[in-house]
Amino acid sequence: MFAVHFFENKNLLLTQLLKRVPSVGEDLTIKGRKGKVASVISMDEKNIHVQVIIENVKKNKLIVDNSKKKKR
Repeated sequence: MFAVHFFENKNLLLTQLLKRVPSVGEDLTIKGRKGKVASVISMDEKNIHVQVIIENVKKNKLIVDNSKKKKR
């Protein structure tokens, strides 16, 4: 079992105990957000730091309908 720490830049996202360490380029889902493994660094025999690149979420803007406003 390995203690795997997932980081985005320098922010800790998640720490898990895993039997298998993720490999570079592998797709992940952390807290409902998709991402890819950028690098894997072994700190010692049980602790592993994984750098993750999270995809940006595109938000849809609402279209305002001006035709329903009162005209004076």
